[in-house]
Amino acid sequence: MQNAEIIAKMLDAAAAHVPFEGWSHAAFVASARDAGIDPTIARAALPRGAVDLALAYHTAGDAAMLGRLAQADLGDMRFRDRIAAAVRYRLEAGEREMVRRGTTLFALPQHTADGARAIWGTADRIWTALGDTSDDINWYTKRATLSGVYGSTVLYWLGDDSPGNVATWEFLDRRIDDVMQIEKIKAKAKDNKLASALMAGPMAILSHVRAPKSRSDLPGHWPPNS
Repeated sequence: MQNAEIIAKMLDAAAAHVPFEGWSHAAFVASARDAGIDPTIARAALPRGAVDLALAYHTAGDAAMLGRLAQADLGDMRFRDRIAAAVRYRLEAGEREMVRRGTTLFALPQHTADGARAIWGTADRIWTALGDTSDDINWYTKRATLSGVYGSTVLYWLGDDSPGNVATWEFLDRRIDDVMQIEKIKAKAKDNKLASALMAGPMAILSHVRAPKSRSDLPGHWPPNS
């Protein structure tokens, strides 16, 4: 049995345990048992147990979101609406209590880095799917901004009891509008001669920053002889 198949079976089984026991060792063992997988084999596929299973759940949600994006007709949408659609598809790919338990897990100090990487990965996949070709500091700022929008929207969604989650989608629209306002301010500052002069030094330094050549190259690289 391949690792992908083991993980898929574990995730299916986990849906009956995680909402009650969280992404815990007990839930991991119970999921392996229900999936008919020897715990040793499950550990070989998921070395950190429940933490890796929770990350696999997040990655599966990203994959589901990308599948919907690929099938959706986004051609007539404004770009900000495409981003909103992607975030909405991503939230709808998760089961609320499973996500809530994951949020609790990744709030623990020893797992915050894992949680941050997972959210960054979601933002990266969204931008890549929407055709982002930036290769400079904008590569980072776009993903950092979207990570903030996505993270705050997840937290709002977890507490939303409005019909059809309409309050969450309105919250998401407001967050994206806030980002668009920031971009307008940045554009105005760029056109301002005094502001441009003050920022010339920092921008010259930042101009050397490049997007990672591969995911193993995160957080980025400086080109040789720069």
